[in-house]
Amino acid sequence: MSQKITMYGAEWCGDCRRSKKLLDELGTDYTYIDLEADVDAAQVAQSISGRTNIPVIVFPDASHLVEPSDAELRSKVEALA
Repeated sequence: MSQKITMYGAEWCGDCRRSKKLLDELGTDYTYIDLEADVDAAQVAQSISGRTNIPVIVFPDASHLVEPSDAELRSKVEALA
């Protein structure tokens, strides 16, 4: 199992930019997958979340969040630290 967070998002998505900014501010090690550059990844993200909403953020414990608030995302990242 990967110990890294994976974020599926797109630059046009405001929630994606906000979540990415928070992960950067927290110094979190994560992989960003741009759904515009990797069209197949959109299906992967949808299969994980069961929805078409982004961002989909997958954690090392196999849990995920979809369109999390900053408070939700911060709490999850801190819980994994």
